[in-house]
Amino acid sequence: MGIFNRSKSTDTTAVAVAPTGADLAHLSGVYSIDPTHSQIGFAVRHAMVTNVRGEFTEYEGKLQLDGTNPAESSAELVIKVASIDTNQAQRDEHLRTGDFFAAETYPEITFRSTSAERLRGDSYRMTGDLTIKGTTRQVILDLDFTGSATDVYGAERVGFEGSATIDRTAWGLTYNAALETGGVLIGEKVRLSFDISAVKSA
Repeated sequence: MGIFNRSKSTDTTAVAVAPTGADLAHLSGVYSIDPTHSQIGFAVRHAMVTNVRGEFTEYEGKLQLDGTNPAESSAELVIKVASIDTNQAQRDEHLRTGDFFAAETYPEITFRSTSAERLRGDSYRMTGDLTIKGTTRQVILDLDFTGSATDVYGAERVGFEGSATIDRTAWGLTYNAALETGGVLIGEKVRLSFDISAVKSA
């Protein structure tokens, strides 16, 4: 799959939003993630006192939704590691090196789901394989369906918000430094966040 370049374009006004808890059978189909209206972000503790937040700006993904039987739904995502952005160029360059993601050797992060389930109402859970720096580990994503709409161009859209917390060291991201006052510079726990708008294939 090719990677889309995410740009800050004018929002597309949406209409005909489906109410939450509605029958979702009509939403079944294949959807492509729209990177211009989505965000894949992360947050990690810095110096034991605050969080550094960032995002990946180049990625693409597919959702196979089954509104009748959510357990048959699936997702896949490919992220360009070099697109990491924490709003600080020097830090971003360090994150691309072998101390962290080794972007030249491992240019992509991938996620491929292995199971999905509806918990209650508009809450879902998706389990899948996350591959970072050549290492694959299972992760569990908690997701909320935020609605569906037909935009002004006639495209059918769905929205999901979600999160997961992972231990970065499990994927070989072990770089750290001790603080003089105790503790470490970078937390091991990383909170991933997803705000997804996806467009149904014709």
